[in-house]
Amino acid sequence: MSATPLPHLARGVDHAAFPTLDPAATIRFYRDVLGFPVVHSICAAGWGPEKHPDFVHFFFDIGNNDRIAFFHYFGFEPPMVSERGDAFARFNDEMPGFYITSRHLAIHVESEEHLTEYQRRLDESDWPTEMRVQHETIESIYTHDPNGYMLEITRALRPVTPQEDQDAAISVQALLDIADAGTLTLDALLQRKAELILAHAEEWEQLTIPEEVR
Repeated sequence: MSATPLPHLARGVDHAAFPTLDPAATIRFYRDVLGFPVVHSICAAGWGPEKHPDFVHFFFDIGNNDRIAFFHYFGFEPPMVSERGDAFARFNDEMPGFYITSRHLAIHVESEEHLTEYQRRLDESDWPTEMRVQHETIESIYTHDPNGYMLEITRALRPVTPQEDQDAAISVQALLDIADAGTLTLDALLQRKAELILAHAEEWEQLTIPEEVR
């Protein structure tokens, strides 16, 4: 126990993230069965180290401003050990690092000052910050806890726009469509997404951008 209690700056779970081997079933379960709205998505090509596959990262609102998120890696077939366990635990030591770190917990803070304070605490500990990065609408720091779990602490850079909410919904629908069609690649996702954007162009134009991000 610390001699002097540290200020408690965290504001709950921003998101918990997991890999998915079946994005279509994942979308149907969280969006269509449970009714969790799609609130954000990232379609990433050529990201990270040379051998990192293209991926789509999509988020569902689970209430109280918390989210659950999933990664699907295009063209990646992980080494299967057995059918038992979850989509992470059933694999062996051949599993690459990007798949391991896709399963993580992200904790939300309110400001850059608070994010920097947590980075200071980590950097003065046995578990220093491994990366600090801005991506899309957030800025995050990352480390591994003593159990080897990836921990992210994150802050919002700006409000998410209605257009970005619409983009997320279109991205997830495009992902579902190409999975059903058996063409699960990033190129197919972007092509189908472009078709859906054109189909929803009138609806898109009616959305307004908040003053904070103009």
